[in-house]
Amino acid sequence: MPQVTLKPGRERPIHLRHPWLFSGAIQHIEESARDGEIVDVVSAQGEWLARGFLNRRSQIVVRLLTWDQDEAVDREFWRRHLERAIQSRSILNLEADTNAFRLVFSESDGLPGLIVDRYADWLVVQFSTLGIERVRDLIIALLDELLHPRGIYERADPTARRREGLGISEGVLTGCEPPEVIEIREGGYRFLVDVRRGQKTGFYLDQRENRRIVGDLCQGARVLNAFAYTGAFAVYALAGGASHVVNIDTSYEALELAERNLALNGFAEGQYELIQGDVFQVLRDYRAAGERFDVIVLDPPKFATTQAQVSSATRGYKDINWLAMQLLTSGGLLATFSCSGVISSDLFQKVVFGAAIDAGRDVQIIGRLTQGPDHPVLLSFPESEYLKGLLCRVW
Repeated sequence: MPQVTLKPGRERPIHLRHPWLFSGAIQHIEESARDGEIVDVVSAQGEWLARGFLNRRSQIVVRLLTWDQDEAVDREFWRRHLERAIQSRSILNLEADTNAFRLVFSESDGLPGLIVDRYADWLVVQFSTLGIERVRDLIIALLDELLHPRGIYERADPTARRREGLGISEGVLTGCEPPEVIEIREGGYRFLVDVRRGQKTGFYLDQRENRRIVGDLCQGARVLNAFAYTGAFAVYALAGGASHVVNIDTSYEALELAERNLALNGFAEGQYELIQGDVFQVLRDYRAAGERFDVIVLDPPKFATTQAQVSSATRGYKDINWLAMQLLTSGGLLATFSCSGVISSDLFQKVVFGAAIDAGRDVQIIGRLTQGPDHPVLLSFPESEYLKGLLCRVW
């Protein structure tokens, strides 16, 4: 098997079982090694360390798969890892509450670049690394064999695939094509999901527990649901007794689906508003008009995907939180999130603190929010904890 040799003294991250090997740690790659194939990683002294997928085009040159020299990366390897991921969700008993959840979470499940989400009887998958792309037919066959879905549909993550030198690939992979919208259940509510055109794989599965937490705090509240997408936070807020929910999003199509979701759960038009527009500008207009809300939810899309974007992202997070704090009644609640993996929890808290100082408000953190248990955080891979949330009381 072709070898990748590290520079002297660069073994520690591998010993700590971090799954990424960057170009700066590499001394030599055998010329015979082809991108997308399995390689052995050895120390500068020739000691075997790990085995993984090679891709010279990526900043992450090797994505590690096993730290056991005797473990072959073959059909049984992929089957074992898929079975383990599926079993770990089964233990959580998620199906008692929902029929939509994440089944495979990439590196956290030992399957770098593979996302598998279940929506009722369909699976939606993403292949985001060259290595996992090379075994896609095997992965599809194993998913079909293990889960027997009505169909498997591929959604591309264009940014991730471009970084790996891959083109865009979407569509039905096996079985039936999903309908225009799939109806799912969650927490006793019903939601319509567009797996073809929706954000991510169609729905924010990672916010399931946070929707419940925020909804339970909305009794009698006037709520602002910023970056509303298809209205899931609004459904929980109204079910929790909110007097009114204002939903803002840039996407007309998302808001159309939000309206359908609100109606599907029995809420009347007078209980909510749907506003298409730039959230930053709409909040500035509300501030100028003297509007006030009792609860504000800020769940923006990813502001940064690389370290080079962190500075501009933090400015965006600070601005939106500063605006929200000026719109809250005294004692109001702010549920604010960042799904940018390159923004750490510590940095996000500092940004929200800076917004509080500039807004002249006293802010207490009364809860910390994160992704659901079907999006597990691998201890050796802290990057898998991408969703950061703060539940704040604003005075």
